[in-house]
Parts: sequence; structure tokens; C-alpha cells
Amino acid sequence: MSEHSTDLREAVRRRYAAAAVKVTEGGTACCGPRPVEVDENFGSTLYAADERDALPAEAVAASLGCGDPTAVAELREGERVLDLGSGGGIDVLLSGRRVGPTGTAYGLDMTEEMLALALANAAKAGATNVEFLKGTIEAIPLPANTIDVVISNCVINLSVDKAAVFAETFRVLRPGGRIGVSDVVADDTLTTEQRAERGDYVGCIAGALSFAEYRAGLQAAGFTGVEITATHPVADGMHSAIIRAVKPLAAGAPSEPAGSAGAACCGVSACCTPAETFTDPALTVTQAKTASGCGCAD
Repeated sequence: MSEHSTDLREAVRRRYAAAAVKVTEGGTACCGPRPVEVDENFGSTLYAADERDALPAEAVAASLGCGDPTAVAELREGERVLDLGSGGGIDVLLSGRRVGPTGTAYGLDMTEEMLALALANAAKAGATNVEFLKGTIEAIPLPANTIDVVISNCVINLSVDKAAVFAETFRVLRPGGRIGVSDVVADDTLTTEQRAERGDYVGCIAGALSFAEYRAGLQAAGFTGVEITATHPVADGMHSAIIRAVKPLAAGAPSEPAGSAGAACCGVSACCTPAETFTDPALTVTQAKTASGCGCAD
């Protein structure tokens, strides 16, 4: 890693460590924790009120994201979820509720102070199906092919090696697994210098990829079915966006012949017939076919 990249990572670590300390110290005050200061495009207000009300105040106060990835990913009972850059744990705790007692939600963060806050929040919430890991999102400390869904909330733009993040995400996902990410994305017309003019690196602006760069990075890592949808502006030409993609099913996996009624070809029942539907409710028919790469994709 270059000296510049090391300096950027340390700046990110310091910023989020300070945020965690502020929330922790505020939680011991008479009036409870105060939210970390962010503008209206970031933070806990992007979550539904009933979600916020069901969590410890410290988890809500530490929210610094640009969306609600737990809703984006459409989590289901029994799934194994990994949150990249889990911070104070808000998305991990929400994920744990969504996947239920038969599922598991993992949070990965490099900041000791945030991990301590997240563990305290999990204890307050009584969450028994969550686990927090220390590490970087460029080197995920989990085995390959073990995660059903990867989520992240405005963290990938902070990475100094986004190609490594995409490659590691692809590695830990099981075949057919998916990502549901909220992140800041730049218009394709903006240069790197123009992005830096709109905000600093630790503020989730300067390090953002463009729409085309994000798509190309995911595809280079092996993802298919990439969808990037802007949700709201965060600066001139910069947007909070929902990013979805799928890790293709393993090549050579057995399937029923294409077109046979009732068969589940490419993850689609009654494939290539008027009655076709997708067997995985998290995927559209097109995504399911694209992910499998089999003959009925046309």
C-alpha cells in the first residue's frame, strides 16, 4: 500500500473512531447519546421510524450511512449476512432481526472504538445471532463461499483499494449470493479532481466511483446482473445509490432441461415458458438467468 493510501485509511479510521467515542461518551450523559453531526443526506433519518425505535439509541446515533441497505438487500429468514464497515452496528442489528434465529449477521470493521460500541449495542438489543469481526473490507476474515448476502452502507467509497473490496466480496459469497449496497456514486462526467472539489475523502465524496467505474469494477470481479440506481443527491453530480449484483451459480451445476414445465432451470421455474417465475424472490427473472449463465438466459 502506498504512503498516500495509508494516510487516507488512517484519516478514515480517526474520523470514525472519534464518532464512536462521541456517541459512547454521550450515552453516559443525562440526556443520552447525541447523533454524530451529518447533513440530511446521511445518517439515521434515512431509516424508517419503527426501525430506529426498535434499536439502542447509541446504534442509531452512530449511523453515518447514505441509505438503508437492509431493506435494499431484501433479507430473508435463515440467511447469512455480512455488513462491510459495520460501524456502531445499526445494519447488523437490523439484519439480525430480518434473518431470524436461524440466520446470522456479521459486521466487519477496522476501528476498535466502533467495534466496542457495536458489541455494547448488540448486548443492549439482546441480539444473539450477530457477530462482529475486526478487519478491513479489502481482506475479509471469512472463508470463501459462506455468505448469502453482502451489504454495506456508504463505506466502499472510503476504501483505498476498491478492486480488492469487490474481489473479496465475490470470494466470500456463495454461488448465487448477492450484494445489496448503499453507496455514494458520481456522475460519469465528473473527473476525480471535480469529485474532490465537492467534498473530502473521509466525508464519502472524493473517493466515490462513477456509475461506469462501479459497474466495471463489479463486473471485473465476476458479478453479473449489476444494477445501480440513484436515490437522492448528496452533492452536485454526486448521488446516494442502491447497488445490486449477483455472484453466478457454479458452472456445471445440475439443472432440469430448459423449457420443461415446473423445472427450476437457471433459478427460474417453468423456464422459457409463459408461466416462468423466479424461485429466489430476491432476484428478477432476468437476474436469475444472468446469474446462472445457462442456455435459457436468452
